[in-house]
Amino acid sequence: MPTRYERGRARQAELGGAGELRQRVYDSLADIAPDLPRLAVEFAYGDIHARPGLDAGRRELVILGVLIGLGGQEAQIEAHVGSALGAGVQPLEIVETITQAVPYAGFPRALAAMSIARQVLDARGLLPVPSLTKE
Repeated sequence: MPTRYERGRARQAELGGAGELRQRVYDSLADIAPDLPRLAVEFAYGDIHARPGLDAGRRELVILGVLIGLGGQEAQIEAHVGSALGAGVQPLEIVETITQAVPYAGFPRALAAMSIARQVLDARGLLPVPSLTKE
């Protein structure tokens, strides 16, 4: 039976790995809080993200909604847009998730998140994302 940490790392690998951004955050804590990244991997990915009941893509969309609502989570939004894509979420679904956050989190937070999503999608050659409306 894998440890919580091994289960968490395996879940991150399913989503495309820890990624450069997330790894930089983990590395930046080595001299002040070396246990914090391990705890994040164990709890967030090994205990919660790896649970049955929601697929990885839906979990990533929930995470994006929460991060947008919190505000000020640009690095985490960038990492989780990448994880959502790694989980098979389509670019339009990410755009719609961010758009859905507008009535709850407000335009400033949604616009900031959309800007981050645009950067991630552009870097992966996934732009343009088609519009759902023709108005």
